[in-house]
Amino acid sequence: RGGPRQSIALKAPSVKCVSMVARLSGIQKQVLSFYRSVIRTARAKDTDLRDQILRHARQELDKRRGIEKRNVLLIEHYLRKGKKQLEVLQDSSVQGIGTFTRSG
Repeated sequence: RGGPRQSIALKAPSVKCVSMVARLSGIQKQVLSFYRSVIRTARAKDTDLRDQILRHARQELDKRRGIEKRNVLLIEHYLRKGKKQLEVLQDSSVQGIGTFTRSG
């Protein structure tokens, strides 16, 4: 503790670095907005349901991660589907979530 203090100087990013940050497309903004809505909805639920909602949302996003950015129709399809599911979750009477799986 008694030794010399080291200070760390933080440099502001150069203009070149800031301008290289990619802007989000409209559909990307919609997906992020939807995900934030899911998080807000989950926060309003009890702990167990909150965890279920967040886990399910993360799994669905991970499953769809490979969709090409140019495939806007498919992305919009999953976004509409997710918004419908979110409307159901926002109902105060919802006590859990479930998924259906196809058998082999």
